[in-house]
Amino acid sequence: MIPARVSLITIGAKNVPVLRKFYQGLGWTETEISSDNYAVFKTSGVLLSIYPMEELLKDAGLEISDAPIQFKGVTLSINVDEIKDVDLIINQVKNKGGKIVKEPSDAFWGGRTGHFMDPEYNSWEVAWNPTSIFNEYGAMISF
Repeated sequence: MIPARVSLITIGAKNVPVLRKFYQGLGWTETEISSDNYAVFKTSGVLLSIYPMEELLKDAGLEISDAPIQFKGVTLSINVDEIKDVDLIINQVKNKGGKIVKEPSDAFWGGRTGHFMDPEYNSWEVAWNPTSIFNEYGAMISF
């Protein structure tokens, strides 16, 4: 049986130092695993790593595309405990150089969301869901 878990998310970066600085600017804690060409940040339940795009493609046996920067079809989410946190976080991200692609707004399903992109156009959602349940470590276990 394959375990149903996500342990690590790796973003292929064109410029590791730029992305590292962005996430450090958000106040995220880097792990001791990080090196000059690799950054790993602690999050609740999943580690987020930043790795050179060329190395990631080589490791996976893929080729890089010359397509312009665009939505990659994946959105990472930061789910929060309080509705007010959506607006606070989006404002903090804006002040740290993130590109806000959707200002915070109430969702049709009863929550509140806002969206931003990091300096390499990785898509993030900040969301409050009134039915979210978090464990003692801050990891969302249900919604």
